[in-house]
Amino acid sequence: MEAISNGVNQTALITGGSSGIGLELAKVFAKNGYELILVARSEQELNAAAADLQTRHEIKINTFAADLSAISGPQAVYNFCKQQNLQVHVLVNNAGFGVYGPFLNQNLQKQLNMLDLNIRALTELTGLFAAPMVERKSGKILNVASTAAFQPGPFFATYYASKAYVLSLSKALRSELNGYGISVTCLCPGPTKTAFFNKDPAMKNTRLIGKGNLMQPGLVAEYAYNALMKNQAVVIPGFYNKFLAFGAKILPANLVTAISRWTLEKYNP
Repeated sequence: MEAISNGVNQTALITGGSSGIGLELAKVFAKNGYELILVARSEQELNAAAADLQTRHEIKINTFAADLSAISGPQAVYNFCKQQNLQVHVLVNNAGFGVYGPFLNQNLQKQLNMLDLNIRALTELTGLFAAPMVERKSGKILNVASTAAFQPGPFFATYYASKAYVLSLSKALRSELNGYGISVTCLCPGPTKTAFFNKDPAMKNTRLIGKGNLMQPGLVAEYAYNALMKNQAVVIPGFYNKFLAFGAKILPANLVTAISRWTLEKYNP
């Protein structure tokens, strides 16, 4: 897939930019001439990612280690950019994680931390960085949701709900900010071959990923970048994922939830 190149003298801030889809997005933006601000929890992983990118591309890369699930995280990122006189032309809200298993069996604080990252931090970062974009009357925002956004997810309930929020917020802000020259795109990938599922080995025994039908993160990133540049509202990489999202819209709600539960249940292959 041919990427669209127009990032000269522009900067993209990418959260969760040291690994997975976030790192692959960083590679695509770098390839297209964007300078980068990479944000993640691990300073060591950020430095490694930045070093690798700078061996491939002659661009400026800033890194900032922050725990975005902490209340102070998003504001710290914004303050860093102001102190360094870094203007953010593209905001990529990619950082997130999931908590798999029956709702009542999971650690409640861990689920709340997940919601702080997937919802609160994304919302705060958008508010902080969209305001200067409005003043400039230009900017782009890419929010990373999931095909999980299109239906409830028994055994993955809070994660699916958080991604539904991201999709809904993105669509609403796209309408609100359109008149200010700001585009908002929501990326909804299906299961992708990243460390996301490795963090919870129990997920490997679900029908959702048990057969290994995972997309490559690099391909997902290319889809996302091109959709953002074309000012598309929602991008769902892959025909199968598009088909599932469409089915969730037209099938009875109870049936959609039952199918979702079936895919997320453990099974013996």
